[in-house]
Amino acid sequence: MSDNTMVSRVENERVLVLERVFNAPRDLVFKMFKEPEHLKHWWGPRGWELPICKVDFRVGGVWHFCMKCVDENQGQFFGMESWGKAVYKEIVEPEKIVLVDSFSDSEGNTNESMPSTEVTLEFIDLGGKTKLVNRAEYVSAEALKTVIDMGMMQGITETWDRLEERLNEVK
Repeated sequence: MSDNTMVSRVENERVLVLERVFNAPRDLVFKMFKEPEHLKHWWGPRGWELPICKVDFRVGGVWHFCMKCVDENQGQFFGMESWGKAVYKEIVEPEKIVLVDSFSDSEGNTNESMPSTEVTLEFIDLGGKTKLVNRAEYVSAEALKTVIDMGMMQGITETWDRLEERLNEVK
């Protein structure tokens, strides 16, 4: 796998695995996922900002955020807000983060009509570079199809591109 190329595969019809190598040390890549001042710069697809980002980075802690479309060229999405909530299940710094990611409202209540995902992020040290492996497990193949049909693959690709740009700014 070359830098900046995301590799994806589906396992068991309900697990999406994404991998990408970032040209930055593992400690720095890990820090991008734990500190709100970094997340605000890269989380979300292009044209979206993170005006609200509250992180309680500990097992049992919650990351509650709002993505807002600020790009007028995105038509009907302009001005739209998308709220999310993640609950941390396991943290092994700087190697792994396990969380349950859900759609939510502004109060942090989970939107039960949308699929939640158990996400395992692995940060693999490649001697100055970092391989990020994102393993997202859904309750069913239908739940995975729902988020893919919503454009999640384009969104995560743009998000990880923005992560690469942020890493280049701070290293």
